[in-house]
Amino acid sequence: MNFILLFGPQAVGKMTVGQELEKRTGYKLFHNHMTIELLHPFFGFGDEMWRISDVIREEIFKSASKIQLDGLIFTYVWAFNMQEDWDFVEKTSRIFEENGDNVYFVELEADLNVRLERNQTPNRLAHKPTKRNIFQSETELKNSMENYRLNSSVGEIKRKNYLRINNTHMTAQEVATRIQETFHFTSK
Repeated sequence: MNFILLFGPQAVGKMTVGQELEKRTGYKLFHNHMTIELLHPFFGFGDEMWRISDVIREEIFKSASKIQLDGLIFTYVWAFNMQEDWDFVEKTSRIFEENGDNVYFVELEADLNVRLERNQTPNRLAHKPTKRNIFQSETELKNSMENYRLNSSVGEIKRKNYLRINNTHMTAQEVATRIQETFHFTSK
């Protein structure tokens, strides 16, 4: 099984690239907002929502590896200055690696002005109701840049299967092609 961790800051295009990869490879897309949108109506963005979200995600990861899906694509906003995010990534990777699965890291980065445009796309808003208040979403996006480091430093990720793409001027199709070609993922 192939597990792809597709990460980068908000509105960089993770879900859209994941959707394109899903179409091409048949791998299942599990974008991070799937658990957020499920739990937010009950718990808001509080600690309990994040705790339950982590439990659900871990169980999905374990089951996907256990039944040996062809592949799973998971999107994630990784705060590199937060140890708990490093721990989450390590724990998640270990779930797959201990079962002999392949783990791939794909990091996306894009200029802020492009991310602000992407924050308002119909596809994003259709799949992420908590992002529909554009003012609030943009404010959170900008504030997170002040508090978190959402892209890695050069050489920080030391994984064999790692690819970093600046997709400021790329379509989701172009990014998916590059990922597919780099890691030799076959089309379905």
